[in-house]
Amino acid sequence: MARKQTQTTQPAGTSEPDSVLAKQSDLARDALKSITKDTEVGNHLRVEATGQRLVTHFFECLKPGYKGWVWAVSLTRVPHGRIGTVCETDLLPAEGALLAPPWVPWSQRLEPGDLGRKDQTPYDPDDPNLDQGYEATGEDADQLALWELGLGRKRVLNREGRNAAVKRWLRDVHSRTELDRHGNPPENPCSTCGYLWKISGSLRLEFGLCTNAWSPDDGHVVAMDHTCGAHSETDADLTPSTLPVGRTFLDDKSLQELNPDEITISGQASDA
Repeated sequence: MARKQTQTTQPAGTSEPDSVLAKQSDLARDALKSITKDTEVGNHLRVEATGQRLVTHFFECLKPGYKGWVWAVSLTRVPHGRIGTVCETDLLPAEGALLAPPWVPWSQRLEPGDLGRKDQTPYDPDDPNLDQGYEATGEDADQLALWELGLGRKRVLNREGRNAAVKRWLRDVHSRTELDRHGNPPENPCSTCGYLWKISGSLRLEFGLCTNAWSPDDGHVVAMDHTCGAHSETDADLTPSTLPVGRTFLDDKSLQELNPDEITISGQASDA
């Protein structure tokens, strides 16, 4: 295998690499045999000074799946010694190396719909969408009930959490605003449907709960200007058509005459 010329470098603030150890790239290469195959070690890339009489040799990594990684071997020697000693061998990522994405706690990776009914999320004491039950909720017109003052829920939805829910619901197919092709609101919105169950709180003017089993939105939060074909006040037009209906007739031209002797029954031809 062709060997590239060794580059000698040193980190800022350190001396030149030890001249004796810098020449012992073969010793560093032999040390890699204990952790990898010869065919997975490429050209010698460079040598860096990492301390007094301490250097690190870097080799190209040819191991499948480790593009951009390098083998690193640290060597040292005793004062006045001429033979280096292997301190450490390692496989390190270099610039452009293929790396795993940064680890993110699973609680931060969860998306709506990921949890099952028996799953549990960890308690978050600093949930940005909740306030303590005894704290005010901003300029919300609704006042907190007395039972929340230490006797009921410990935390309640704050303005940020409420606004996030509104944005999420307005994007949902079950609750988003429905406009006709001219951009006008529906003729029979959910706000006038008898199956709309009113909710409490400041969002009662914008949303409700659909209770119509015939509606595709049954059991979902719906916007007041949402609509569907199962509105309680809609009705299908059952007026008979005024168009004249002629008598039925048989089109003889579309019939095909068959020879009884050629008719097959259950896949078997009849005897002639």
